[in-house]
Amino acid sequence: MKNQNIVNIFLFKSNSIKQQFDLSAILKIKQYSNIDIPVKFHFIELRQRIQYFFVFLVFFAVLAFIDVKIIVELLESPISNIKFFQLSPGEYFIETLKISLYVAIILIGPFFLSQLIFFISPGLTVNEKRFIFPLSILSLILFFISLLFSYFCLIPAALNFFVIYSSEVLEPLWSFSQYCDFILLLFFTTGIVFQFPIFQIIIGIFGFVSGTQMIKLWKYVTFISVIFGAILTPSTDPITQLLLSGAIIVLYFLGAGTLILIKG
Repeated sequence: MKNQNIVNIFLFKSNSIKQQFDLSAILKIKQYSNIDIPVKFHFIELRQRIQYFFVFLVFFAVLAFIDVKIIVELLESPISNIKFFQLSPGEYFIETLKISLYVAIILIGPFFLSQLIFFISPGLTVNEKRFIFPLSILSLILFFISLLFSYFCLIPAALNFFVIYSSEVLEPLWSFSQYCDFILLLFFTTGIVFQFPIFQIIIGIFGFVSGTQMIKLWKYVTFISVIFGAILTPSTDPITQLLLSGAIIVLYFLGAGTLILIKG
């Protein structure tokens, strides 16, 4: 009864002073997890968190665009002795806008994940809350490792293969737009692959399959990983496909091993 009176006070203040439910009031009421908050206030909270997300997204995109030349040089560094060209006057400008946006999305990843956790945490059980934060941290770590793996392993392997393969008959002259699309797609697909352990742990926690059962399926996983490597790799060279397939196998055993440790 006391908690409900507190909620009524917040509702009265919100309706009489601001005529809307602000995020700070919602967060204060959420401290009382046994209280049912009207659905419309959840939508208001979601809207405000989305607004914060886009504000930070625009901020980081502008910040990245200011120093976009440095980012472009980093993207071009995995391959040397290659000349890039643009097919239209505005191609480079459009690509720098895309690059700035992708960089902003990467930088805002931790903030987005934190906002998502804060939004859904009141509806989780105590046992689920115990796992959600470590899994979120692990997901971010794996994502940034995937960027490093793509940048230092997959991209150089793919590009050098194409350069060497055609070096005797063609002079390498690449479109900057197509090169950036190739790089960004490889970052994206690798980022998805590196989330496999998170998926394994989640389905294991909910009891769909155990870590021991996952390890027993290693032969099928090896075969499927080769297929996935061929599908997810934007290039057609076998080296990149094998590297990505190998990463999938390692990540699979990492997820299965982590699940065994968690379940004890």
